[in-house]
Amino acid sequence: MEITQSKYNDLISQIGNLLLKGREQAAKSVNTILVQTYWLIGRHIVEYEQGGKEKAEYGSFLFEELSKDLTKLYGKGFSRANLLYMRKLYLTFPKSETLSNVLSWSHYFEILRTDNELEINFYARQTEKENWSVRELKRQMKSMLFHRLAMSKDKKGVLKLSEKGQEIQKAEDILKDPYVLEFLNIPENHQYLESELEEKIISNLQNFLLELGKGFTFEKRQYRILISGRHFYVDLVFYHRILKCFVLIDLKRGEVTHQDVGQMNLYLNYFKKEVNTEGDNEPIGIVLGAYKDHVLVEYATENISNQLFVSKYQFYLPDKKQLENELNKLLEEK
Repeated sequence: MEITQSKYNDLISQIGNLLLKGREQAAKSVNTILVQTYWLIGRHIVEYEQGGKEKAEYGSFLFEELSKDLTKLYGKGFSRANLLYMRKLYLTFPKSETLSNVLSWSHYFEILRTDNELEINFYARQTEKENWSVRELKRQMKSMLFHRLAMSKDKKGVLKLSEKGQEIQKAEDILKDPYVLEFLNIPENHQYLESELEEKIISNLQNFLLELGKGFTFEKRQYRILISGRHFYVDLVFYHRILKCFVLIDLKRGEVTHQDVGQMNLYLNYFKKEVNTEGDNEPIGIVLGAYKDHVLVEYATENISNQLFVSKYQFYLPDKKQLENELNKLLEEK
């Protein structure tokens, strides 16, 4: 019986897909078993300590001895740091059913670097929701994502953010202030042009989308609008899959002015009437500048019915201590 090349290629493709799927499932199973095993090791360590035979101190002789003996018996994976984090995994998640079957040990190792329970819960939930790689998780933690999102909420909102991760239900939920663009590698005092900033964002679009957050898809740069014979250009246009609306971003090199706000309002009105189709919700506009005057922004945006926001961007990572202090003040409020 003659075998056609087309059918044979289909067979190869089907087998290949099954193998890839099987390997992915196997890798997930291995990760889940590894995390559960490390959690159990952590529990045994804590129970040993609580038995009075060893004090629960990080500088304890116990971890030095355990690391040396377990490595000798079972090979790599039992460094002192790993053992400390196994212990911390159990203490942080005392119920094994609260562990994620999506997060790997490498994810948990990064998340447990912080001692803030709210922060730990947030990054665990958010990593699972957005399927972050370990590299993406590291970047989000380094850019203080939890703190930046938390600062725009009240105490109740911060607790909810920690318990459920970022929930996108309205325009305000996609905003950050500031946006951190350290991946563009633009020196803080560099005299850049707006066109250069836009070009660098396009060249680093994957990182910019990660900073924007879940749900954004890129539509176009320099989106041309024709009104009464005059051309206008929106710097960046995205579509948000969750909110089902266009998101327009205008980049400003310096401080955002009231004229910038007015121009964005014009863009939003045009999109509502000329670009939106059935099923699209009202567009969102974000004017993104290096600086913003809160009083000016308040007056410029007052009584504007469109979803228009002004945020800052910065080319360096935020000050961790400052953000932690501000968040603690917020949480201490009655």
